[in-house]
Amino acid sequence: MDKTRDRTSAQLVRACGGTLASAAALALSACVAVPVDTRTGQVLWPPASNPTASREGAPVPAPMPLAPPSPSTYTARLYPINDVANRAGMLTAVVTDGHGGRGSFALSYLGESMQGEASRVDNGHVGFGRIHREVLGLAAVTAQGRRGIANAFGARGINAQCEYVLSGPSQGTGACLFSDGARYQLHFG
Repeated sequence: MDKTRDRTSAQLVRACGGTLASAAALALSACVAVPVDTRTGQVLWPPASNPTASREGAPVPAPMPLAPPSPSTYTARLYPINDVANRAGMLTAVVTDGHGGRGSFALSYLGESMQGEASRVDNGHVGFGRIHREVLGLAAVTAQGRRGIANAFGARGINAQCEYVLSGPSQGTGACLFSDGARYQLHFG
């Protein structure tokens, strides 16, 4: 009786194993890899080994272009470093970076709104460092990072010229010189 049971169990295992193998083959038979020309997006089917078959395929739509990054806004604090600047005290400026190397620059000085622009410049930009020398007395700008200049003008005729170096995300230092002689040290972050 034990031999009969062993034979029946073996037949059942073989039958189940065969059924599982057939099911796996049937399931995988529907999987097909279709090559696509990366330059044109056209399906390369049928393969070149069958030259008589049609090579037309549905075009693959081009990917949607990425949306431009939204502008970044940086807040800078301007600290007075001479008597003329002490009249206005500490100032706050806002730089809006449009990610194209240019942005806007805005601040309020002695109750007057000043508007202008900020631009990134390369390390060899002619004239960069003049404001740092005049305001801070530095022989050269040694800070490493992305350099920029900013200018703003107010309706009463006062203007501001600034230079800055961004050393990290929303972090950096600089200097500003106002046309009335006010001198400020600038800090981002």
